[in-house]
Amino acid sequence: MGIERKIRKVIRGRPVIEGAGVHLRRVFGFGETKDFDPFLLLDDFRSDDPQKFLRGFPWHPHRGIETITYMLEGTVEHGDSLGNTGVIAPGDVQWMTAGSGIIHQEMPKGDEKGRMGGFQLWANLPASHKMMDPRYRDITKDQIPVYANAEGVSVRVISGEIGGVRGPVDDIVTDPGYLDVEMPAGSKFVIPVSPGHTAFAYVVQGKALFGGEQDPFAYDLEGENYFDMDTDSSVSDGELALFADGEQVEVSTEKDPARFLLFYGKPLGEPVAWRGPIVMNTREQLQQAFEDLDRGTFIRHGAR
Repeated sequence: MGIERKIRKVIRGRPVIEGAGVHLRRVFGFGETKDFDPFLLLDDFRSDDPQKFLRGFPWHPHRGIETITYMLEGTVEHGDSLGNTGVIAPGDVQWMTAGSGIIHQEMPKGDEKGRMGGFQLWANLPASHKMMDPRYRDITKDQIPVYANAEGVSVRVISGEIGGVRGPVDDIVTDPGYLDVEMPAGSKFVIPVSPGHTAFAYVVQGKALFGGEQDPFAYDLEGENYFDMDTDSSVSDGELALFADGEQVEVSTEKDPARFLLFYGKPLGEPVAWRGPIVMNTREQLQQAFEDLDRGTFIRHGAR
């Protein structure tokens, strides 16, 4: 057996409004990034009120990062400065590498019942790749392999590998893992994670128990407001568990099923200069990016 990863802290996201008026829950981001390196931000935009998401995210720039959008319900129409257009449907993933710069828009639409459900993760790019050519990877539901075991655990493998099943995104410098794990009631599961990698899980349905007994206190997004944490290490829908180092994540369920997203990646350990949708390594690089926007020279590669 490998070394079990214990929970370092549990985070509850906070409501924010982004874009042209999209109500979402920011699980982490726009604060201290060290704990989540190489990841920068995680947004949960599940909603059943179209008035809270239909105005979407009109044209806006990105540089120096990757944005990963994963849909569960509804759709998102997108377009960009490379000339790409498309729709992200339930079960689909869009892995966008902004690199040297891209301008795009994302416009969500609900399903027939007006529901929208999905998540956006931001991953940092290392200094050596900040100014690489931008690119899109539209990954449809049927392109994402599924690992299943005898206990009824099902894992959609977007990136990373489990049980010999490897996801379709496999050439990212930070070697990220992105797993969508569904577990029936009364089941147990062990997920290997490379030592030294940052790892965290975000529960999107039910309640999952990670590992054994934990520290009875955790803290919220800002690291200031403490709240009691169940000593049985349970983490519920809308909560994130950040893990300490180790070789594997052990998880179990009790009387109800659970679903969670598990993320892991190799930390970059580089300085972060961040303003809005642009993340660089120095303030000078950040200033240059916004000057490029003002001058109309932001797009360096592939514009048409």
